[in-house]
Amino acid sequence: MTVVEGVPGACSSVTAGMQGGSSPRGCASSRRKGVLAHPVALALPRGGVSVVREVAEALEAPLDVLVVRKIGVPLQAGFGVGAPAGDDPLLFDEQALDRMGLRERALSDVVERERAEAHRREERYRHGRPAADVRGRTAIVVGDGVATGSIGRAALHHVRRQAPAHVVPAVPVCSPQAAELLRGEADEVVCLHRPDTFRAVGQWYEDFEQLTDEDVLKALHGTSAEASPR
Repeated sequence: MTVVEGVPGACSSVTAGMQGGSSPRGCASSRRKGVLAHPVALALPRGGVSVVREVAEALEAPLDVLVVRKIGVPLQAGFGVGAPAGDDPLLFDEQALDRMGLRERALSDVVERERAEAHRREERYRHGRPAADVRGRTAIVVGDGVATGSIGRAALHHVRRQAPAHVVPAVPVCSPQAAELLRGEADEVVCLHRPDTFRAVGQWYEDFEQLTDEDVLKALHGTSAEASPR
């Protein structure tokens, strides 16, 4: 799941696009010059792990996961109107709820289920070790794409509460509306492809096979950088 229609070499392109480099190696060189000070790469699983490993290796950055679950609406589970990150207060898209005539309490069962799933994944992916410490660092939040921005917004808000020096979401493809939403939480938004007509992230991939927990574990344990401060 690494080829984006119209954006060949999505992983390399995201890495290079962070600071205008022409390749992952060039971007890593920029990091050493202090452009990306003390970066840590945080993948939004599961899809984000297909992009994040190359980013982490090119930037010589620690790699970790940031588990955020989408809150869908009845009969449209794929349409996100909110997302829980950790035990943070839930961030809802109030405008989307109003358009659909929904109230937050109507989604309480969905919220409880998704929080439980988020905790399950965190425990499995980390094997009991703590989350990466992003204090004073450049937190690069990497996903496979952004549609509504509800997950990305919650992720960035969660990271910002941990006092990083900078917060940078990085994805191969996103909707223009989502990019604008993320700007409210980010120091910089890296999104290489912003098509005017955007239905779903998967439409821009030639191969959008869904990843498994095993794929996530392989990415985490296969990287040369450990999720701990250096």
